Amino acid sequence: MGGRQATVRCPRASGASRAAVPSGLTGREVVIPPGGCTGWHYHHVPLMAVVKSGTLTRFLADGTVEVHPTGATFVEPAGADNVHLGRNLGSRPVVLQVTCGLAEDDPWSVPSPAPLDAVPCRCPEEPRCAAQTSRRISPRTR
Repeated sequence: MGGRQATVRCPRASGASRAAVPSGLTGREVVIPPGGCTGWHYHHVPLMAVVKSGTLTRFLADGTVEVHPTGATFVEPAGADNVHLGRNLGSRPVVLQVTCGLAEDDPWSVPSPAPLDAVPCRCPEEPRCAAQTSRRISPRTR
């Protein structure tokens, strides 16, 4: 994916307050530069996202196109049948805050071929635009 990502884990609570803090939630800021995209991919778990800036255009496997401006929220369902592509068609970086419940070593996304008759991925990084390199930032790696 063109852009940068950083991950933080929700701190684990102890004692009586443990139930008040969700455990296993992971947050990540994703930045997609103008003209960039995520590449076609899917997720093993549902993701919840907030568009902090810019406008994200998502192309879904069924041909649906969704446009998410600054302040919008959306959920990306889990599973290989929910392949999608996120693109920044604007002139400002798209910044997303993404939250999900992943295990420490689970990948954030799984690159996938585009569905039949889908919008091709024509990011500047092509042909490997789905290569999602990032550094996990968690209490263990700080």
